[in-house]
Amino acid sequence: MQITNRIHFRNVRGDLFGGVTAAVIALPMALAFGVASGAGAASGLWGAVLVGFFAALFGGTPTLISEPTGPMTVVMTAVIADLTAANPEQGLAMAFTVVMMAGVFQILFGALRLGKYVTMMPYTVISGFMSGIGIILVILQIAPFLGQASPRGGVIGTLQSIPQLLANIQPAETLLAAMTVAIIWFMPGKIKRLVPPQLIALILGTVVSLILIPDLDIRRIGEIPMGFPAMQMPTFNVDQLRLMTVDAAMLGMLGCIDALLTSVIADSLTRTEHDSDKELIGQGIGNVMSGLFGGIAGAGATMGTVVNIQSGGRTALSGLTRAAVLLVVILGAANLTEVIPLAVLAGIAFKVGVDIIDWSFLKRAHQVSVKGALIMYGVILLTVLVDLIAAVGIGVFIANILTIDRMSQFQSRSVKTVTDSDDAVLLSANEKRWLDEANGRVLLFQLSGPMIFGVAKAISREHNAIQTCDAIVFDLSDVPHLGVTASLALENAIREAVEKGRQVFLVGVSGQTRQRLDKLKVLHLIPPQHLHTDRGEALKQAVDMIMASPSIDARLDYDAPATT
Repeated sequence: MQITNRIHFRNVRGDLFGGVTAAVIALPMALAFGVASGAGAASGLWGAVLVGFFAALFGGTPTLISEPTGPMTVVMTAVIADLTAANPEQGLAMAFTVVMMAGVFQILFGALRLGKYVTMMPYTVISGFMSGIGIILVILQIAPFLGQASPRGGVIGTLQSIPQLLANIQPAETLLAAMTVAIIWFMPGKIKRLVPPQLIALILGTVVSLILIPDLDIRRIGEIPMGFPAMQMPTFNVDQLRLMTVDAAMLGMLGCIDALLTSVIADSLTRTEHDSDKELIGQGIGNVMSGLFGGIAGAGATMGTVVNIQSGGRTALSGLTRAAVLLVVILGAANLTEVIPLAVLAGIAFKVGVDIIDWSFLKRAHQVSVKGALIMYGVILLTVLVDLIAAVGIGVFIANILTIDRMSQFQSRSVKTVTDSDDAVLLSANEKRWLDEANGRVLLFQLSGPMIFGVAKAISREHNAIQTCDAIVFDLSDVPHLGVTASLALENAIREAVEKGRQVFLVGVSGQTRQRLDKLKVLHLIPPQHLHTDRGEALKQAVDMIMASPSIDARLDYDAPATT
């Protein structure tokens, strides 16, 4: 079994250049996300190093660049705010423990081979969820964008504090933040291909703050400890354990979705195929190590991954190179970041939030599907105003219910009953002849396609519509799967037919369908000679039997008591 990621040295130049380029992009993003999360710039940098290194070493996507991302930062911000509010002394240590727990969840997901199911969600839910996270990130940058500390209460608290924030606006810091957004937004494409706009905005914003407005009291990053960070031992609080577990599960699941969606993008660019389960294990190890040394959570980053690939990166060596470059920066040049204005980092994070919003689908969702658009808007509102887990859970539930309803309506059309040679069922010449000779006394009950639980209603409806017939041929030749609910509906139809004295024949019962009916003891109700593999033979036998005996109506009339 291969433990580490695929590393070879046939593309050393491309991998080294890709890693260095990705590191240049990662530096301002790590600083911005670290500050935005509330853990500090150092935590963002160490998260970028540790998650990036171990995910590259143990993951399943050779070109994936892993680091703190916008979605992960949004959740991390809420985790830190909740835990520090509940326990000011140990809240931050507990938040780093949540990062470790999230990594453990990811390792479990990978070990249980759940990777292929993680992203199996409707696009309307994913789009609404990501757009909601983008909106949250934008809202959380309002206070630092205006030159003030973020108010308590997260999104709701920030929205409620907007009048106060506007009243106390710091023009110089707001100008720096706006300049940062403008540089990133309007930088020509030719320059973007040479130097990341985030880095240029970071440098220019810092230089402007030092040269043009040196006398103003501008909030800056401050001192970042040089050297390796101290180990953060897992810290638990019994009162907060349930909240920590829920937060860890949410953080771990979001990291899985974020990473695997980026892995799909990497596959499309490199024409390769990643290992989802292995990638989840690598992401989990990276987050465990990040939390252990005071770093924030991370996941696969689309921007860094795309730049890495476009710069020549093809193996995990590129991700390891990127982590090494960032490590050198932290250990040798951390003091250079002390003077970076927080407003500049707020501008960078603000632009990331805007980019996360799925503008393309927002503009045309209502044209594609009105129901899909409503689901997406609902998920956005739930994500921003209520809870991320509730947003995904409710969104997936509603989307699946609507999908099941559509599939059930479609599949219900394949439940048909005929007593003569009409066009409802495609019949051979002999089959038409047998039904015509039966003169309505033989009913063909045909099922086709997978019989999911939504089809049970159609089976019961057709069954209840049966008036008078002497024999029923249930044709299951085209049923590859028979669900439990549909099985019970079919069982009721067969049992009632037998109890009323009708001759029952089964056609094409095999595989999973036969096992299901056998476990329900349905096959015990039917004579072995009434089980057929050919529908024509079953119809012929049914016609021969009913022609040799009076009809059910005649028997009922004969058995009825005489009246005077």
